[in-house]
Amino acid sequence: MIKLLTLVALASLACKLLTGRWPWELLQGNPRDRNEKKARNLLGLKSDAGYEEVIEAHRRLIQQVHPDRGGTNEAVHEANAARDLLLARLSDRRGS
Repeated sequence: MIKLLTLVALASLACKLLTGRWPWELLQGNPRDRNEKKARNLLGLKSDAGYEEVIEAHRRLIQQVHPDRGGTNEAVHEANAARDLLLARLSDRRGS
């Protein structure tokens, strides 16, 4: 059992040294894709949403979470970050 644990630890360390990421991080997928999915979920958008849909979804969310309406600054920052990420992705895809 000790040999197996040692082997797993060495394999994990080798993976970290070779790829710069731990094995369990590799299994989770691309962090960039996860961030985009999180942003889409926050704004309630499908993966094929366009520029106008992102802007409208952001506008609706801001109306709900704005501090003047009982929301928090943190929620506004999250909404803005989600909008910025998705709009940057749209412009990247258009440029490609």
